[in-house]
Amino acid sequence: MKIRYLMLHAYGMGGTIRTVVNQANAMAAAGHDVELVSVVRRRDNPRFTLDPRVRITALVDQRGGTRPDSVGRRAWRRVRGKIVPRGEFAADYFTERVEWAAMEYVSRLRDGILVTTRPALNLIAARRAPGNVVKVAQEHMNLSAYPDSIRREIARHYGRFDAVTVLTRTNRLEYQRLLPKTPIVQIPNAVDRVDQERSQQVNPVVVAAGRLVPQKGFDLLIQAFAQVVQEHPDWRLRIFGTGPRRSQLEGLVAQHGLGGHVELPGRTERLDKALAAASVYALSSRFEGLPMVMIEAMTHALPVVAYDCPTGPRDVLTDGVDGLLVPARDVDALAAALSRVIGDRELRVRMGKAAVRASRAYAPELVMPLWEDLFSELLAGERVADNFWSAH
Repeated sequence: MKIRYLMLHAYGMGGTIRTVVNQANAMAAAGHDVELVSVVRRRDNPRFTLDPRVRITALVDQRGGTRPDSVGRRAWRRVRGKIVPRGEFAADYFTERVEWAAMEYVSRLRDGILVTTRPALNLIAARRAPGNVVKVAQEHMNLSAYPDSIRREIARHYGRFDAVTVLTRTNRLEYQRLLPKTPIVQIPNAVDRVDQERSQQVNPVVVAAGRLVPQKGFDLLIQAFAQVVQEHPDWRLRIFGTGPRRSQLEGLVAQHGLGGHVELPGRTERLDKALAAASVYALSSRFEGLPMVMIEAMTHALPVVAYDCPTGPRDVLTDGVDGLLVPARDVDALAAALSRVIGDRELRVRMGKAAVRASRAYAPELVMPLWEDLFSELLAGERVADNFWSAH
């Protein structure tokens, strides 16, 4: 099979980038012809390791910096019409030059499978890719997280895809209601591996990780931890990641007098070691798709304390078995749940063992064949089942 993955910035860092690279590597290892196409390029080398059999190309090289488009964005929109709507989280990337490059690329394809990986690229593929190309839209975020402008365009154009893939059962039901005539296929992201070093539950450390952006709710986590340390002053919180909210989070740490209790160490290349050295994983997101770092933490036998946010945590965790779910954005409830697991090592050990068992459903040897099966059925012209996968 000839498979092309179209990404915004394949050279960058992020959960979606890593999972798509993992898919591309797996398909190449299975003997398929795989190309990873990056709409923009801002680095010399990809951050994630590519199988040497995966070709990587870029449409717009921005390593020398971005430059103004030759035609004003508003004027160009009047001529070409609106492809990437306002409200797309990466809309600022799609200047005239970038959007045109993506449209030109997909319109010139003649065969094989095109996999697009975010709403902007999905909409471009839906409207510009020829009918003899098998089109698969990947959605890595829940539908309700998008503004109305995005949901309207999804409803209008996603019916042109041969399949739309989503990460969780909740996502699948959302998209089925919006697109009742389009195959909505649930395939989760896979972890790198499930046989990871396990936490020994000896270090008084709670760990969290992700982009330092409002979505991840680290401001809420810091406020909750301010309550936790009053009862458990020997415990520490480590939040790994970079992003635009770092200074605000540092200010919040100072405001609550948590300088000796909360660390923001930035990005780490060895998050696996940091997870194995911790005793609890905290997920404080306001919304999610499928929280992969949380599942990776579970492979390290970490119990999880998570907001029951839309969507993801409830699709993975069984409350009271492998973690605790608390009402979304409830700082007091998050603090109480953290204090509960921190104060009970036996509970942490029991939940950690259950977390390892639950994480096995996301093993690459189980997930990656689902992609191969999906692509084979679509190439054969078969209508695929709406649900490929079940964790239980």
